[in-house]
Amino acid sequence: MSVGKSVVQSSLIVLLFAGVATGQGVAALSALDRTTILNHVLAVELNPTFHELVARDQVELEIPSQATSVAFTLAPTLHVESIVLRAPSIQGQQVRPDKALSFTRERSLQLSTQHIVVTLPTEHEARPSLVWNYRGVINDPPKEPRHLRFVTPSETAGHIGPEGVYLSSESQWYPDIEGSLSAYRVTAQVPQDWTVVTQGRKQDEATSGERASSTWVVQDRSEALTLVANKFVTKSREWKGHNGQRVELATYFFPDNADLADEYLDATSKYLDAYVPMLGDYPFEKFAVVENFFASGLGMPSFTLLGSGSIKRHYVQPYALGHEIVHSWIGNSVFNQADRGNWVEGLTTYLANYYWHELVHDARQTREQRRLMMQGYSVYVTPEQDYPVAQFLRKSDEKDNAIGYQKAALVFHLLRREIGDDAFWRGLKTLVSRYRNRHADWGSLEAIFSHESYQDLRWFFEQWVERSGAPTLSLGDISARRMAGDDDRVAWQLTVRIRQAGKPFRMAIPISIEMKDATETRWMAISRSEDTAEFVLPRQPLLVELDPDSMAFRRFARAQLPPMLNSYVTDPHRTVVRAFSDPASPLQQVVARIVNQEAQLPEAQKTRVLPLEAATLTPMGSVLVLAGADQQRAVQSIVKESCGDLVTLGSVGFQIDGQKHEGPTMAVLFSCHRASMPGSVITVLYGVTPQAVAKVSRFLFYYGWQSYVIFHEGVVEKRDLWQSSQDMQEVRIDGNR
Repeated sequence: MSVGKSVVQSSLIVLLFAGVATGQGVAALSALDRTTILNHVLAVELNPTFHELVARDQVELEIPSQATSVAFTLAPTLHVESIVLRAPSIQGQQVRPDKALSFTRERSLQLSTQHIVVTLPTEHEARPSLVWNYRGVINDPPKEPRHLRFVTPSETAGHIGPEGVYLSSESQWYPDIEGSLSAYRVTAQVPQDWTVVTQGRKQDEATSGERASSTWVVQDRSEALTLVANKFVTKSREWKGHNGQRVELATYFFPDNADLADEYLDATSKYLDAYVPMLGDYPFEKFAVVENFFASGLGMPSFTLLGSGSIKRHYVQPYALGHEIVHSWIGNSVFNQADRGNWVEGLTTYLANYYWHELVHDARQTREQRRLMMQGYSVYVTPEQDYPVAQFLRKSDEKDNAIGYQKAALVFHLLRREIGDDAFWRGLKTLVSRYRNRHADWGSLEAIFSHESYQDLRWFFEQWVERSGAPTLSLGDISARRMAGDDDRVAWQLTVRIRQAGKPFRMAIPISIEMKDATETRWMAISRSEDTAEFVLPRQPLLVELDPDSMAFRRFARAQLPPMLNSYVTDPHRTVVRAFSDPASPLQQVVARIVNQEAQLPEAQKTRVLPLEAATLTPMGSVLVLAGADQQRAVQSIVKESCGDLVTLGSVGFQIDGQKHEGPTMAVLFSCHRASMPGSVITVLYGVTPQAVAKVSRFLFYYGWQSYVIFHEGVVEKRDLWQSSQDMQEVRIDGNR
């Protein structure tokens, strides 16, 4: 996740309302429309024990001569002591004394923001410098997100405390003007055994008494400055690319994780080796992996901030560390135009989470990623809740994740197929070089890729970016006939029909054709409610399957998806069955968590919780059975109807897919389509002993995408999918003509 200016930062409309109340906001609004901050020179003292910040910020502005006032945003817990207009100097001599400026404090309709409206002299320079002195408390301890399966970091606007310091744009810890792209120089003081990390290059550091200070310089103009501090163990090395570029790599870890530094430095080098040739020179002087005191996976210019839990879990995969490194170019060098749709997360997801597997020639995993992206969209985005990719700003739930990350990533995959590899990769390099330290939006991308491909791509962006929804496809009549020819050179003509429900999409769709002794893939262009194509084949076709490798983005009906826990999570009708007798069982934690998180929902939307003896009365929807070994026989009888012979539960273990797993440390999570309820599932978490499910219970909803997951001592031993209902059809043979 890339972190820049907050898209929920107070708008000009809010400022206008605030100004109406005081009579000064309207004038400030007209100035704010054209005023920007060019540079910050910050000196801050951080006192974690008291959650306190003491700061001085010299702000250089670019401002029109007719402006009479300027409005800045600042955290409402910070008190401004003075604002002084710094007099210009000639050869080091000030031409007049500094001037204290008057200012007013206006509280936004959003209570998380205050506006400081500064009155300017009648005559002022085009680039005046204002020196701010302010102080206050920033104390918003991180809170866990309110989701069963977390897609966001812990929630905090910013925090200064004994456990750590986290100051981002949402913290509003320095005076700012929305839309500014600034350079920064910051000198930060912290307790002697603490270390500061922020963007840019560390210029110097020193220790005096019980305080340590460091100075950091950010030369490239950036959307915002994030600063963190803690008691770190630091390790660094230099990366040198094939292009001759040198980059400082560093880790800032807590002592418990310091021995993982080389693993993260090695992984960082690997990703830079891959992405620099693809995207151009790495845009910063350093890349640091910094451990955070709360759960996070955030990418800032020149560093990433990862929670301790992630660090411990070796968070070096492409979708993890690789994703944050790609943000160095996409999001932290080329900026997202926040109010015009967020394209950054989709492109980063495509390049890191998906394309990395193409780079390393892992065909199985590339297919798996496409499948997961389409399934995520189909599971979490109902047609009623869908919205265009162009309207995605940031993710707050799984629906946003499925649209703004997963669908958007596949849009870039479709674009690459549409214009070809050469034009696509040229376009990416053009985007990165042309918009470095600038904002880009979907319109910018359309213009670049249209130019590089010599194509008018208006239809593509209108359909895939500005329009909601996805194709819903099915095979129509499939027939073949033997064509005239010698017996040794027989040819067959295959006729394929594909139907689209709803407003049709223009796209190409692959079909797999199974013949005697061979299988071929052919592509078919479609654009109408029903399209027909004919193919000449060297052998008799037997079976046709629609897009078996998930190459073309589309919506699957729930009954077409493999059975999995996420189908239960997203079913509007859910029931939990308590199939355990011990009230102290770890399975009770799952029940309590669901009940607590749904406490504020209307009664009709809450998950029903039933005892095992009432489970047979469940009338509709999906069912989650939390089962202990003492209830194994009764649970097996419920499971049999939907799972058949796929799963057999025993008192000392279980058999799944014909393989036995026995012992007191074994547990299994599995899902089957409900036999009497198309589109719904029955999911079972079963442990041979309470200890076998203790760890799994805490992280249950992280295992949502597989049909079954087998655990040994709480660690995944095996996971797999049961085949979904594929869209395939046998070929009807017509008589020869």
